[in-house]
Amino acid sequence: MTRPTTIGTTTGTTDGARRRFARVSVRTRITVVIAVLTAAAMTGAGLLVYALESARIERAVNAQIDQEINEFRRLSIDPLTGEPFDDVGRVLNVFLTRNVPDDDEMLVGYVRGEIPERTVNRYGQEVLDEPAYQDALADLAEVGGTRVIESPTFGETWVTVVPVTNTQGEGALVIVNFLRDEHEELVRTLRTYTLIALLSLGLITTIAGFQSGRLLAPLRTLEETAREITATDLSRRIPERGNDDITALTRTINGMLERLDAGFAAQRQFLDDAGHELKTPLTVLRGHLELLDHGDAEELAQTRDLLLDETDRMSRLVGDLMLLAKSRRPDFLVLGEVELTPLTQSVLAKATALGDRRWRLDAMARGRAVLDEQRVTQALLQLADNAVKHTDPGAEIGIGSAVQDGTVRLWVRDTGDGIPPEDRDAVLERFGRSHVRAGDDGFGLGLSIVSAIAEAHGGDVRIRDGEPRGALVEISLPQRTMTR
Repeated sequence: MTRPTTIGTTTGTTDGARRRFARVSVRTRITVVIAVLTAAAMTGAGLLVYALESARIERAVNAQIDQEINEFRRLSIDPLTGEPFDDVGRVLNVFLTRNVPDDDEMLVGYVRGEIPERTVNRYGQEVLDEPAYQDALADLAEVGGTRVIESPTFGETWVTVVPVTNTQGEGALVIVNFLRDEHEELVRTLRTYTLIALLSLGLITTIAGFQSGRLLAPLRTLEETAREITATDLSRRIPERGNDDITALTRTINGMLERLDAGFAAQRQFLDDAGHELKTPLTVLRGHLELLDHGDAEELAQTRDLLLDETDRMSRLVGDLMLLAKSRRPDFLVLGEVELTPLTQSVLAKATALGDRRWRLDAMARGRAVLDEQRVTQALLQLADNAVKHTDPGAEIGIGSAVQDGTVRLWVRDTGDGIPPEDRDAVLERFGRSHVRAGDDGFGLGLSIVSAIAEAHGGDVRIRDGEPRGALVEISLPQRTMTR
């Protein structure tokens, strides 16, 4: 029964620590991380230096011991007699007399356990009286070798015994190396390093705090700008400085703000345009209802027909506006692989019912493309309806399709009044209109719907002069294929 309680308490404590850490600023966290990493690196460097220097000291002592042993073994001829040494005491005496040891070294000779000679050293007899030294000497007297002892007076001391035997007796050469000075020098060096490391750590931490604050300044500006941006004012932009990752993020956010600003502006314009276009039929409806004479049956019938006609116009306008609004949704298109030849033939057959015109098939593309067949048909029939409105009965209207350089071209041409070059961009916008014939009660949404369908496919709409006259409106779409 106690285990779940313990786990819950631990989890709650961990979550609380995480929440407290999350409240710490990014600048502080960066500074702390840099300080910790720097401290770890400096500590590791100090430990590595200590290990390497300790190994160097040991190698130097071993080399010193080997040198003394080699020099002692090469001493085989008595300089007084010119004969090989036959007395252990004489060998040790000559060697100790000739040899000048280092400051941290002492040489001692023993003959049958007695000390006949030793080199002068600052430690003197005190070393030889150390119990640890005497124990090491007793253990190594027979076999020789080196023993490291820790003296409370002299620190780390290496005792090396070299046994000597000849016809006149036996003895030993003892090499004593004192490492205290070397270790004290290493400790002083590490203390100096520690002091410098602490000062460097403080300096690095200060610089890291200052530099991280400077680097994160654009983020604070970003936060302040984001707080000031509202749905009614998206004109604010974040200042761009430098050429680093934060500047790239700033550019991306500024681009997003521009797209949002453009989107909201388009939405406001859309609502303004829709309100303006709906205002006229609503005014007509209200005016006729206010002036309606309920006692006049003929006026009632006329008013009823007029209101129904205006209602139909409003329904058509609302339908077109809803279509334009849906054109930016991901589910606006239902893509599929479509044969272009049957598509062209189907559009031509449906267009012949739009008006008494001489319908012509200009060309038919062969092959397949990935597109929404219903939306493309809707766009082409809208172009055909526009062509009917701008031509006289019996005039020629052509419909065609082609594939060129990976682009599907679908067009409708007429021999009517044409569209002036200065109006060709405007007619592709919502409620944009050029010169129209009498009786044309459109809203100026037809070509904007065609353009929205083309853009949803990743294409565009182009308007050119027809041959020999009129207009040619062409839809260009990328010829994509289904991924299998």
